[in-house]
Formats: sequence, structure tokens, C-alpha cells
Amino acid sequence: MPFKRIATRLGVSPASVHLWTRDIRLTPEQEERNRTGPTGPHSPERIAKRTAAIRKVHRERRLAAQRNGRERACAGDHLHQAGCMLYWAEGTKDRNALCFANSDPHMVRFFLRFLRTCFGLRPDGVSVRLNVYTGNGLSLREIERHWLSALDLPRSCLRKPILNHFPTSSSGKRRNKLPYGVCTLRVKRSTEIVQHIFGAIQEYGGFEEPRWLDGTPRKPRDPEASPGESPAAPSARGGGSRPGPTPPSARRRGRLR
Repeated sequence: MPFKRIATRLGVSPASVHLWTRDIRLTPEQEERNRTGPTGPHSPERIAKRTAAIRKVHRERRLAAQRNGRERACAGDHLHQAGCMLYWAEGTKDRNALCFANSDPHMVRFFLRFLRTCFGLRPDGVSVRLNVYTGNGLSLREIERHWLSALDLPRSCLRKPILNHFPTSSSGKRRNKLPYGVCTLRVKRSTEIVQHIFGAIQEYGGFEEPRWLDGTPRKPRDPEASPGESPAAPSARGGGSRPGPTPPSARRRGRLR
């Protein structure tokens, strides 16, 4: 039993209880029971209760931000409307992070103006990551200068770039290559801003999207599945599990044949 609980029952100070019990040595079993027992701080019931309380607090904050966005949407601010619609089209839909990516410097600059004007975003609150291809006559330094100049941001906003990344669906051939690549803006500690935008988008569009507030519903866990085991996805061709990806060596052998 904790010192404070003993002190409350006896009507004395916790220091007095510590003085009376400091010579008592608990066994490892007793210490474990004190931590994980029904009244211990690490008991599953208490952990679940604390987790539920924390989730409720953060959900209320997200909901309040969405309400603010809905109210702002009724003010007739054209820049606010355009910025929210642009994020609806090009932004990620993470409920706790604002991330916007595009290859058009004018579009990215406009979206950044929306964030600066409507939310007071400062340069130290945004990071920039570039996805670029080399070998197009421009150096990485030139590409970085191009984006920083277009967005009026200091070099401290840059993060490590992604170089020559081809999507898994690509054949490896560079088609319609963008000379300056793609710029991704990420706003730090942006839950309130992105939830504001989500609320405004729903108000402008006249619909409700619960996933932006609460996330994607979790699938119920199979009680018969062992811990760490995930159920096999059914195959589109019938029963059984879906076959894994073909190893690169096998694909090369198939092309040689």
C-alpha cells in the first residue's frame, strides 16, 4: 500500500509513515503486486482508465478546433476558403499533422500564404523536404535555392532531401521528370491547425467526416488469434492467403527468358 494511502487511513503525514516503515523490505512478489495489483499504478484497469481520460481530453481539443474552423468558414473569407479547399485536394488527412506536397511553386507559395495569414505561422514552425531527381542539369543546391526563394523561407527550414526515388509501380524510366521535384511542407505541432481546416472543409462542403476527428475505426481483434498474429488476407481469386511479392532476382530471370 502506498505511503499516502496509509497516511490517509491513519490520519498522519506521509513522512511519518515513511519513518515508521523505512526498515521494511518488500519481496519482489510484493513489489510487483503493489505495481500491477487492482489498486497499483500499473494495473491494466487503471492504465485503461487513464488512457481513456487522455483520449477524451485530446478529442475535445480536436473537436473545439473543428468548431472554430466551422465558424471561420461562415465569415466569407475567400483566402480561408481557397486554402482549405486546396488542402482538401492536396494535403494529407492525418488528424494530428498538417502536411502538404506539390510540384508547383506557385501553389505551395499560395498555401503557405494561407497558413501565414490565417494562422500566424512563422518560418520556424514549418519544415521543407524535397523529393528531387539529379542528372537533369541542376544541382541539389540550385534546386534548394529555387524552392527557398519561391517560398521566402530560410535554409534552416530544409530537411534531408529524398533523391532519385522511383515509386514501386515505376518501370525505372524517367517520364515527365520534374526539374525541381516535389516540395513537401510540414507544420510542427499542427493538430489544432489541421483540425481547424478539417472543420472548415466539412462546413464548406456540407458533409461530415468522423474519421478526421476520431481516426479510422479499429477492426475488432480475433479472440482466437495468438498475440502478435495477424489474420491472413483472403485472396481475390478464391480461398487462401494472398501470395507475397515476387523477389527481384526472380523478376530479372523472367525478363532474361
